[in-house]
Amino acid sequence: MAPIKFGVGQSVLRKEDDALIRGKGRYTDDFAPKPSLHALVLRSPHAHAKYKIDVTAARSLPGVALILTAEDVKDLGDLPCLFNLEVDPFTAPPYPILPGDEVRHVGDAVAFVVAETLDQARDAIEAIEVNWTPLPAVVGVLHAVRAGAPQVWPQHHGNVLFDVSLGDKKATETAFAKADAVVELSLINPRVVTNFMETRAVVCEYDAKRDHLTLTVGSQGSHRLREILCGIVLKIPLEKMRVICPDVGGGFGTKLFPYREYALAAVAARRLRKTVKWTADRADHFMGDAQGRDNATTARMALASDGKFLGMDVDLLGDMGAYLSTFGPYIPHGGAGMLPGLYDIQAFHCRVRTVFTNTVPVDAYRGAGRPEAAYVLERLVDAAARKLGMTPDAIRRKNFIPPRAMPYKTATGKVYDSGDFTAHMKRAMEIAQWKEFPKRAKAARKQGLVRGIGLSTYVEVCGTMGEETANVRLDSDGDVSVLIGTQSTGQGHQTAYAQLVAEQFGLPPERVHVLQGDTDTIATGLGTGGSSAIPTGGVSVERATRELGKKLREIAAEALETSAGDLEISNGTIKVAGTDRSISFADLAGRPGIDPARLNASATFTAADGTYPNGTHLAEVEIDPSTGMIGIVNYVIVDDFGVTLNPLLLAGQVHGGAMQGIGQALMEQAVYSPKDGQLVTGTFMDYALPRAADGPAFVFETHNVPCKTNPLGVKGAGEAGAIGSCPAVVNAIIDGLWREYKIDHIDMPATPERVWIAIREHQRRHSL
Repeated sequence: MAPIKFGVGQSVLRKEDDALIRGKGRYTDDFAPKPSLHALVLRSPHAHAKYKIDVTAARSLPGVALILTAEDVKDLGDLPCLFNLEVDPFTAPPYPILPGDEVRHVGDAVAFVVAETLDQARDAIEAIEVNWTPLPAVVGVLHAVRAGAPQVWPQHHGNVLFDVSLGDKKATETAFAKADAVVELSLINPRVVTNFMETRAVVCEYDAKRDHLTLTVGSQGSHRLREILCGIVLKIPLEKMRVICPDVGGGFGTKLFPYREYALAAVAARRLRKTVKWTADRADHFMGDAQGRDNATTARMALASDGKFLGMDVDLLGDMGAYLSTFGPYIPHGGAGMLPGLYDIQAFHCRVRTVFTNTVPVDAYRGAGRPEAAYVLERLVDAAARKLGMTPDAIRRKNFIPPRAMPYKTATGKVYDSGDFTAHMKRAMEIAQWKEFPKRAKAARKQGLVRGIGLSTYVEVCGTMGEETANVRLDSDGDVSVLIGTQSTGQGHQTAYAQLVAEQFGLPPERVHVLQGDTDTIATGLGTGGSSAIPTGGVSVERATRELGKKLREIAAEALETSAGDLEISNGTIKVAGTDRSISFADLAGRPGIDPARLNASATFTAADGTYPNGTHLAEVEIDPSTGMIGIVNYVIVDDFGVTLNPLLLAGQVHGGAMQGIGQALMEQAVYSPKDGQLVTGTFMDYALPRAADGPAFVFETHNVPCKTNPLGVKGAGEAGAIGSCPAVVNAIIDGLWREYKIDHIDMPATPERVWIAIREHQRRHSL
């Protein structure tokens, strides 16, 4: 059977893009109901302080409608942490909508000002009197766990939330005792700030007649947000709130969470009985939105003389910031479960400690623990290769889990269903002309430059968000609508779901309409996160479409007076096979007395296990030792995503994720002053983001092995690029530095300054 023109596997152009590139996108800040009041947040300038606030003068200023302080919202529930340990659960400290008398990080919110104009709100912010009493603060997990460090929360001694172990400590100790060699590496995975293009915003409208709130908000999921705000924070029935998510300009995990401003806007709108609008500026984003990564890790590998991995031991410290964000503690704990990677490591142990600091809370950021795990493992594997005098590819081949071992249960309990890890590494090396690298390195050296080449292989787990329901209906005009609770933030859901419908109905994308982000229109939904939209939501859409097809054939069989088994669907028409007798979708929908239920179908899917996308990233870099500047001259990615739904969408996801990883590897880092906890990199003047010129011309291929646990065979792809990229780039840098200077370590970000200093320090030591 020939592939459907717009179906699965076809490079269909994104149907979303025409409106967006013409400026017709509708983001939260574009919604401006008249009249609207405007809100701003007063934030703490201190990392830790007691405070007393006086808003009397500010409340009397022209145009000021309301100022909310902690006293005004003390009856609200706290922002929740939705993760806990199954054994020995922890008690989360409070995360109030506004803190009572003590702030715990720079940017902690202390007042919510609502006025007729933004300028009037700014004037009121300036007029608020706050008496600050600074307290000792601590930043950085390594400082926070030291004896005598300032305490963020007195009830959490040593600033530790929990201290737990994964794996088998005794078996791991035995493996190390038998080892011929041991390699050890200590790494910092720096904190990053998401910096999506569209900052967060909320518009809250209040209907006094119904005592009803409508929140328009740029989020990664309307239903979960409503459940938390209504059920936990505002303590109102779900039916008292509608949440609408319009176009969303990037999320990357950070827009999945409830934030203080959403509840504050709701309280203000209800009290004033007017519409209240708040839009974050970039400073609000840097100081008020959850940040990512920030781990300090020491890892050891026990090695046999032939390069076989005997055991792995890891000590991981994860920075939580000052409060526990929605999934914050899960990120290092869940990520630790992926530390064995693609390797047959029989003995494994990891100690995980989550640590409070006087900084912005940390939570999921593209990959959510899996990039951190891959970075530790792949750096360690390269270090093991250097110690034993093996090549990076040889030691990996020696230890990869072979295809014949599938399904394979790792030492942390993950079950890989499929994959051929040697194959995608081999293909990446072929594309990159790995064997010819010495010639390129020699040519670069003649120009005074240092070349390095680096590998990373990765595996991640995704598609585990829970159940997702899709409703597919035939509209009166013969088009098809898909209603689903996932939320696009730029991935291309409108196109991807349309292709799943096209696969069965043959409809072009413009005749399939995907509806998301409205709790009044869509009954349930988990939102989008964890690369779950296609592995979970896609299955629901496919099954609902198939069920609708059965119903439509039955209706058509009645109309055409034939058997449903003799009918075929194509291009919005149902016809009797081998004849010219047919009926259009529009005519089906318009049949007199048709029961609307026969024009609708729904399906719910939840994965029994996650999917495990995997692949190889290969980077080649050129270093200028006189400046420390690094250029990426070659970058190859070969991934296994099971089944490719749309090659263009897939390439876009992989390229974007890889660029985020490259940004972290080379330049991104949120820096807090150890002296007073100030966010030093709080603007784009100090926080570097990658530009187009910083990225390579990616070469991307797939080496797919269909997933055996997913009905579509897909494995999820939204975060993979950010997982394999950091270790590939840093391994390439270290390869070059090791070849030329025997420098075997550098932490991210590998900025020109750090590289230059490392080279100069090497030269200084060897000139003595």
